[in-house]
Amino acid sequence: MRVVNMVTGAAKGVGSAVGIRTGTEEPRYEVQAKTHGLEVRRYGPRIAAETTVHGDEERARDVGFRRLAGYIFGSNGSKSTIAMTAPVSQAGASDDSSVIRFYMPSKWAMEDLPDPADRSVELVEIQGETLAVLQFSGVRSRAAVAERTAELLRTLESTEWIAIGPPVAWFYDPPWTVPIRRRNEVAVPVAAR
Repeated sequence: MRVVNMVTGAAKGVGSAVGIRTGTEEPRYEVQAKTHGLEVRRYGPRIAAETTVHGDEERARDVGFRRLAGYIFGSNGSKSTIAMTAPVSQAGASDDSSVIRFYMPSKWAMEDLPDPADRSVELVEIQGETLAVLQFSGVRSRAAVAERTAELLRTLESTEWIAIGPPVAWFYDPPWTVPIRRRNEVAVPVAAR
């Protein structure tokens, strides 16, 4: 059995290097529209573990990821392990910081999740929302995310949708995934004009 688990783990590792995603839960959504290369999605309520990190975006993503990974890998009140999900979310805050989020698996309710041991990690409920999403592959540098976010907002001007909140970046693959095979997205809350 141990050999089978090792082979399965190795296969998943190799698969993730080339962008093959298996067994990782993502928040459910319904596609409401496809327009001008964008997808407009309706997400239901969900729960996230989040942390705020000061500094540049790439450092914030790294530090935030480690804090949140600590939480789901047992740095919590009950020492419970919580399954990893995708995407990792990053949103800019007003004071040169980023809010990094892991969405919790759908089987968990807020009252059942263990309290984070790290006080810089908190659990938040996210209301249902409609988002316009632009998918892209490649690097996820600050410049790449800024360029795609600008493209998303420009493209929205030609549609029946209007941005009603700040944009967010989502990253679905580990850093070792070949950049051309990575799934990245930028999203912004929208309403019909």
